[in-house]
Amino acid sequence: METYRKRIADGLLAEALEVKGAVLVEGLKWCGKTTTAEQAAKSVLYLDEPDRREQNLELAAVRPSRLLEGDRPRLIDEWQIAPQLWDAVRHAVDRARAQGLFILTGSTVPPKADETLHTGIGRIARLRMRTM
Repeated sequence: METYRKRIADGLLAEALEVKGAVLVEGLKWCGKTTTAEQAAKSVLYLDEPDRREQNLELAAVRPSRLLEGDRPRLIDEWQIAPQLWDAVRHAVDRARAQGLFILTGSTVPPKADETLHTGIGRIARLRMRTM
């Protein structure tokens, strides 16, 4: 296994977690979003994990808050495949009134406007990653 090489994004992510309840890490495929976020996360949900994908999507549809359970900051990888998690994260941040609760990683393609109820402004910071 290779040793993780720190990037500027690590510091930016740490700073964002100190001031916002959640951080959305965006970027092209294979630019290191998940690997970078894993360094800061205390628990991880891989939404697209083949053995659990369907279960995760069903749970996201009926009880998204269940997927948010875990040590924090909790990484939710590929969040965009269950866009309702955006509003669940925003709501959890509002209720907890704390910083550094969640890290969301996903593609640069945003969900459709009708798939989320709120922009996340004031609660969810955005971090744009580029290839190394």
